[in-house]
Amino acid sequence: MTRYSARSEGASDPNAVSTAVSRRRFLTWIAGVGGTVVIVGATGFELVSHGVLPGKQLLDQIDGACSLSAPALSFEAVGPSESGQFYSTARQRSVGYTIAYPLAHRPGDSLALIVMLHGYGNDHATALVRMTPAQALALRVGGAPLKPMAMVTVDGGDGYWNPHPGDDPMAMVVDELIPFCQRRGLGVAPHQIGLMGISMGGYGALTIAERYPGFASAVAAISPAVWTSYAQAHAANAGAFASASAFGLGDVIANVSSLQGIPVRVASGVDDPFYPGVEKLVGVLPSGSTVVFSAGCHTDSFFLEQEPPSLEFLSRHLT
Repeated sequence: MTRYSARSEGASDPNAVSTAVSRRRFLTWIAGVGGTVVIVGATGFELVSHGVLPGKQLLDQIDGACSLSAPALSFEAVGPSESGQFYSTARQRSVGYTIAYPLAHRPGDSLALIVMLHGYGNDHATALVRMTPAQALALRVGGAPLKPMAMVTVDGGDGYWNPHPGDDPMAMVVDELIPFCQRRGLGVAPHQIGLMGISMGGYGALTIAERYPGFASAVAAISPAVWTSYAQAHAANAGAFASASAFGLGDVIANVSSLQGIPVRVASGVDDPFYPGVEKLVGVLPSGSTVVFSAGCHTDSFFLEQEPPSLEFLSRHLT
């Protein structure tokens, strides 16, 4: 397993709350403003610092743990893209999509395909952070352009890309979106399909790859939202899974053996509230997987930092 650990220096932000504000003072402020009883002694301070009590990521943002320097992004000229809708029987509604092509390619060309799954509260138009699908394909990483690939994004709702009564975004991706793209020449053998996602989408990329062995040829998950039990998931987001049995079917840690033989890249900030779950996942990933644990939280700055290397990873393994 290829594993990286790095610490990044955060850029100063003149609009940020001064890091001179102590965590203890901030906890006192939260108690007064939010009406929440927070013990500000040593024990309560440690509980919040370790994420047992809420507020850890907000505290991290104040003392700089979430501050990352914006990566210097470089782009080639962008290629064409198309956006539209199709009716999804699996989701029982119309869903929006965007298909992007690299420069010098156009609809109808045969290419490898990245399925980019959005995070909670987002949709096909906001699946990536601070860039469009066409811009993502035009990135230069390490001074070199990505190999030619197409990318599709689609509306998956907020159901964590797993089946719910009357709404099955997983089946929509596998049984509807992919045939839709393949009719356009994308992801058709010998060209391959890769899965990529951020947060909820990172979890979705992993669980779809596990549930459908052979479907994806590579997976890149940025800050995947990984819970270690149904009780934990239900307490945090009651709509993430329809039942305990649904969680079991989508437990990416328990079902990790299905990823054997698939190139996998997982990246998480060490101050991400999902880090404990990701760490357990990493402990059982197949050998040869690429793991990046570095400074950062569950924030756009970390997501943006990890988009270029994730795309480069897929570029190497899909083309």
